[in-house]
Amino acid sequence: MKDAEEKINIKSLDYKEIQEYIVSIGQKAFRGRQIYKWLHERLAESFHEMTDLPEELRKRLDEDCSLEGCRIEKVQVSKDGTKKYLMLLSDGNHVESVLMKYKHGNSVCISTQVGCRMGCRFCASTVGGLVRSLKTSEMLDQIYTITRETGERVSNVILMGIGEPLDNYDAVVKFIQMLTDEHGLHISQRNVTISTCGLVPQMKRLAGEEFAITLAISLHAPNDKLRREMMPVANRYSIEEIIEACREYLGVTNRRITFEYSMVEGKNDSLKDAEELSRLLCDMNCHVNLIPLNPVKGRLGQRSGQEKIRDFKLRLEKNHINVTIRREMGRDIDAACGQLRNKSEGGKLHEGICEDGCR
Repeated sequence: MKDAEEKINIKSLDYKEIQEYIVSIGQKAFRGRQIYKWLHERLAESFHEMTDLPEELRKRLDEDCSLEGCRIEKVQVSKDGTKKYLMLLSDGNHVESVLMKYKHGNSVCISTQVGCRMGCRFCASTVGGLVRSLKTSEMLDQIYTITRETGERVSNVILMGIGEPLDNYDAVVKFIQMLTDEHGLHISQRNVTISTCGLVPQMKRLAGEEFAITLAISLHAPNDKLRREMMPVANRYSIEEIIEACREYLGVTNRRITFEYSMVEGKNDSLKDAEELSRLLCDMNCHVNLIPLNPVKGRLGQRSGQEKIRDFKLRLEKNHINVTIRREMGRDIDAACGQLRNKSEGGKLHEGICEDGCR
């Protein structure tokens, strides 16, 4: 029997790669198609479930391949019906995923990394820094695990949990390709959203993938000075560079950009800030999502008052900016925007040092 690290991570192989692997071990290509269906449509948890495969092949797969993913360690249910899942990975690390139920279908917010190295001052996910990036199989399995647990189809996927998706670029791109592949769950690309704090080179690469997904930019400030105080990544990429990359993305995909803007009391919530934001976005096909800051112990600031948020929204609308206030879901179980973190069942944070030295 091979050690775990020597095994092939078969759940991260795409439709073509599985067939190539199966042929390489002397099997017919159609066996690869069968295996892919078991993994990504029937959501099998073991090779022994694959009853239409010869027993010898199942034994070979069990010896040579791993089904790296996650399992549910804890579930919390909000009073609004939102569910937060603490997921245990095969190496003992944890991530969190969130299920939100809407009239139009089930949405799942997944994590893309264990921890995060971006260091945003208001976000729990960055406490402890980056431990590691997730594999494609581990991202897919967050959705598969929740689907099995609920018995209900997931129709929308949001990469907005723990981690910066574009800091795990290759695995995330493969995840989107496999998630939306007709041979798997076949979720529409239009129902997939990637949130990024603005990694400009990766944003430009993403435009070249020509996906039909929604790109959401964690902006949170109308100018570089203020943004640098809130988000260390602003020291690397200016708002001007981010907006330029957004225009490139729009030019290639013709998909409207979403700008996320966390409302922090006395920090970025004045009418002057609203005017500056309006000028920044006035000629772009975009949507602004105002997010009342969610409480995170030891992190930046307090949420803006309801009246200030309303006035900010009205000023943007007056300036012809498409804007909404995000509906709060799961806040009472720390499942809302900015509240997810890689903690164990007992609540202890897994420590990690990010590459930029933030903790």
